[in-house]
Amino acid sequence: MEHKRPHLSFWQIWNMSFGFLGIQFGFALQNANVSRIFATLGANPDEIPILWIAAPTTGLLVQPIIGYMSDRTWGKLGRRRPYFLAGAIAASLALIAMPNSSALWIAAGLLWVMDASINVSMEPFRALVGDMLPPEQRTTGFALQSFFIGTGAVIASALPYILNVWFGISNTAPAGQIPASVVWSFYIGAVVFFSAVAWTVATTHEYPPDTSLLVEDIGHKGIVARLVQGLRDIADSVASIPTTMKQLAFVQYFSWFALFSMWIYTTSAVTSRVYGTEDTQSLAYNQGANWVGVCFAVYNGAAALYAFLLPIIASKIGRRAVHALALVSGALGLASVYVISQPMLLLLSMLGVGFAWASILSIPYAILSGAIAPDKMGVYMGIFNFFIVIPQITAASILGFFMRTFFNNQAVYALMLGAASLLIAAGMTMMVRDNDDSSSRTDPV
Repeated sequence: MEHKRPHLSFWQIWNMSFGFLGIQFGFALQNANVSRIFATLGANPDEIPILWIAAPTTGLLVQPIIGYMSDRTWGKLGRRRPYFLAGAIAASLALIAMPNSSALWIAAGLLWVMDASINVSMEPFRALVGDMLPPEQRTTGFALQSFFIGTGAVIASALPYILNVWFGISNTAPAGQIPASVVWSFYIGAVVFFSAVAWTVATTHEYPPDTSLLVEDIGHKGIVARLVQGLRDIADSVASIPTTMKQLAFVQYFSWFALFSMWIYTTSAVTSRVYGTEDTQSLAYNQGANWVGVCFAVYNGAAALYAFLLPIIASKIGRRAVHALALVSGALGLASVYVISQPMLLLLSMLGVGFAWASILSIPYAILSGAIAPDKMGVYMGIFNFFIVIPQITAASILGFFMRTFFNNQAVYALMLGAASLLIAAGMTMMVRDNDDSSSRTDPV
């Protein structure tokens, strides 16, 4: 049974969310630069998606297990914080190693390690909001996470551009080598990732588990027994997914298919369509790749600002409507890349993407947290990640084929496909049952 949680102050919610600044710093560096690193190390455009496939596959395995384990963990660092810290240490080491990759297979392997580590940190942060906040504060909690996600990603995405233009660090390198501006960006990212997560670990004190059963379970079962039992319980939880979660699954699927298409192919689309080159050693290509980082910074900055408006707008028109509108704005932003020929105009496209990104990172989780039992918050948040990961695996598996067969290796068409996917997600959003919105209560969970 869930105990009534006291309202937390703004700064308490701020501190418990601050670690997401570091998590997204690392995630944004990954999204904006890994395709560039793969291309620099010799990957062709149609080969890039399959090189990304290890990352979402890792999330599919890691997040539900970490969620289940963190539901049943309690010690000096609490329930979720041990996982924040372990993931931050591993991810920071992977960020240092990634830009020093000397071969394509090494970079692909490090992407796997880095993404797994980010997942270890990320999933318990989602569950922490459900643990610590009463229902009426959860939209604010997830929105503040979106703010930190946006803020961290703004700086991280633009960092190679900033280091090159403001500090004169080289943006080009000999064949097969990563430019120094990218290398130093990853080093800085490692420091920021660890420091931000450490701040949340040091300043946030968690509530103990609600039942003595969990404490007894923690004290008397070894790690192997808990893992085996965890796999069984995860399977049982999957079989009894609440109605709201099933409905949100379709929304998430089409939303994240679009996002993954964007992360993989924006660099190729912009450098070839706007900058007119596919030569990874050319000055024009690297200028275009850096501008993609600026574009990603803009959409993340828009997301950070829009995150503060989400609870206000949602209180007026409902969470489903605000999410659907945000997804439509993202679709328009991606589709507009097809007709843009000037780099500056791409920033307008990214505003629409930013609105969608802010909502994707908060509204589905706020709706979901009202539909699941508190003692299963971690495991269901982890299972919910299936509907983020499966579309990414789908995109990684089929986009290369689409590029070769239908798109003539023109990456902009992958962005158009992403726009269509966001429109489908927007339509499905209006069919979701939100337990905290009386107008959407059409059937029992």
